[in-house]
Amino acid sequence: MDAIWAIPISAAGIAFVHTVLGVDHTLPFVALSRARGWTRHKTLWITAICGIGHVLASVSLGLIGIALGWGLGRMDDVETSRGPIAAWVLTAFGATYLLWGLRQGWRRSRGVHLHKHGGTLHLHLKGDQPHRHHVASGESKSTFWVLFTIFVLGPCEPLIPLFIVPASQGEWAIALIAATAFGVVTVVTMIVVVAAAVQGIRHIRMAPLEKWAEAIAGGVVAVSGLAVLYLGV
Repeated sequence: MDAIWAIPISAAGIAFVHTVLGVDHTLPFVALSRARGWTRHKTLWITAICGIGHVLASVSLGLIGIALGWGLGRMDDVETSRGPIAAWVLTAFGATYLLWGLRQGWRRSRGVHLHKHGGTLHLHLKGDQPHRHHVASGESKSTFWVLFTIFVLGPCEPLIPLFIVPASQGEWAIALIAATAFGVVTVVTMIVVVAAAVQGIRHIRMAPLEKWAEAIAGGVVAVSGLAVLYLGV
């Protein structure tokens, strides 16, 4: 009975700290939301779906490990090995987005802006009436799928012992309660932090840097990946 309460409480606390300290869990959504012109509703939905995929991937891996008879040590090794892969993919995505953003910013600074409207390529020259365009749905979907893939690859190392230990002993109820508590707190924390950051950044005047929004977002995403690799956050 003590374990039934102790494990989910521990899982919730660990999930909260893990998510708040993990800048890769929040900063990419905030940066890309601003650069891509996502609504707050869309940003939070994308955050939630990526968070759910992040947790379910580790739970699924845990179930596979139990089915194959892997011990906790083997599972920790497998889960830990996924971390650098996801971090490098996140860094590469951010760096690519940074280079693309620099190209877009340079074009805007030169007075040339290319975009698509309804499948038609438009070109604006210096002196044209400035206006903001919504990102094409195809481009937005591509960004979402890249983020989702990265979060599915990313491990939830703290969840593995909380789930594997009781599950391997046949205590499936405790294992599922721990996984649920960890998952719910992780996703809710991601949503709350991203919502607060998105709301706060809207009050920051970035007009002089607006043309470099994509480059800044790419830099933030790349730094998030590097922070995971070299700072362990």
